[in-house]
Amino acid sequence: MVRLVDLAVGADPPVGGAPVFFLMPPSGAEFMAISDRIVITGVGLTAPNGNTLEAFRSNLLRGVSGVTTIETRFMGKVLAGVCGFDEQAYQSKKDRRRGTRAGSISIYCAHEAVKSAGIDLDSVDRSRVGTFVGITEHGTVETENEIDVIRQYDYDVKCWSHHHNPRTVANNPAGEVTVNLGLSGPHYTIGAACAAGNAGLIQGVQMLRLDEVDVALAGGVSEAIHSFGIFASFASQNALAWDDDPTKACRPFDAARKGIVVSEGGCLFVLERLQDAKRRGAPIVAEVAGHAMNSDATDLVLPNAERIAECMALAVRRAGIEPGDVDIVNTHATATEFGDIQEAKALRQVFGDFPDVCVNNTKSFIGHAMGAAGALELAGNLGSFDDGVAHATINLDDPDPACRVRNLVMNEPRDIGRVDVILNNSFGMLGINSAVVVKRFVG
Repeated sequence: MVRLVDLAVGADPPVGGAPVFFLMPPSGAEFMAISDRIVITGVGLTAPNGNTLEAFRSNLLRGVSGVTTIETRFMGKVLAGVCGFDEQAYQSKKDRRRGTRAGSISIYCAHEAVKSAGIDLDSVDRSRVGTFVGITEHGTVETENEIDVIRQYDYDVKCWSHHHNPRTVANNPAGEVTVNLGLSGPHYTIGAACAAGNAGLIQGVQMLRLDEVDVALAGGVSEAIHSFGIFASFASQNALAWDDDPTKACRPFDAARKGIVVSEGGCLFVLERLQDAKRRGAPIVAEVAGHAMNSDATDLVLPNAERIAECMALAVRRAGIEPGDVDIVNTHATATEFGDIQEAKALRQVFGDFPDVCVNNTKSFIGHAMGAAGALELAGNLGSFDDGVAHATINLDDPDPACRVRNLVMNEPRDIGRVDVILNNSFGMLGINSAVVVKRFVG
């Protein structure tokens, strides 16, 4: 929401005499006062270490990693976070063959989210249900697969699948959800690199506040482990992690961190306006209190600590709180050398003077789920509102002094009593940053 503000009170009008207005975004408590409150009423996910929110949370608290070894084309064995959900739980074999892995993940998450929110789609206006799915990339997997097939037939284009175009269009994952669930509201994907999971949620919030939809399915998905090109690119940058024990490979903030573990996964939230959720007696998981996105505008891959700090500070301010009010910050840290250092520097800048702010990391359990990362990592921390526990950052045996962060939860979960505010960071290549603040729901 925005307000129209007179551009220059008392100033002479421009030629033609018409008044001039500009759109000015409010901030802090004022932002929430003039905007509809948005709540999370359902969560559907598949992660490398759990296919339900309950299983995912339990494994995070028990220290269970989802990283394993797989074979990928041209490279042999690599480490990856692999999901084990049932692709035929909500779609037929034929539909799965026609579609994509990302679409299948999205469909599974959408059904699970709707079910957990207690929504009967037959009783709602499906033209008022929007689907907003964050992605890092889409189409790479299908194109690689088709090229691998066609080269075996002397590059005869007759062997190219007629499903290739609908499989590779950028809106595919969200579009597959609408076809499967019969949703006729707006749908699209949000390409936001590895900030996409947060960006999808933010888009859902904005569409609700604009009254474009009454229900938003919003979050992010990734099929990244099925693309050898992603592994090859990280390997060429010396940014691909390896360990003889796959569960030890992802080591954010550790001095021995070796790089990224590529993962697949997905998480979609059901978002509703508070008054609508209350009207139907919906279970309210949390309230989306604030969010922010910005750009580094400095480098293609190296994060900018100053811009990250600005993004977090803006999200906190829009939530109408102070940095010291945040109980848990879930970090983006991917276990790359410079990326972890830059985020730690930003954390010290925003939260360094507040000793009660706990910091953790979810990628240490599941690897980097790319477009799904922000949404999955937020979901993994939502249970803290109920149990008062911050899950750990595992594999943190020798903290890097350059990544010094106060109150980093290391290796074992920490009971912090009561959790009221969680901030979730998610950043991506080309310098895109996102931060989402969620609160314990108080009616």
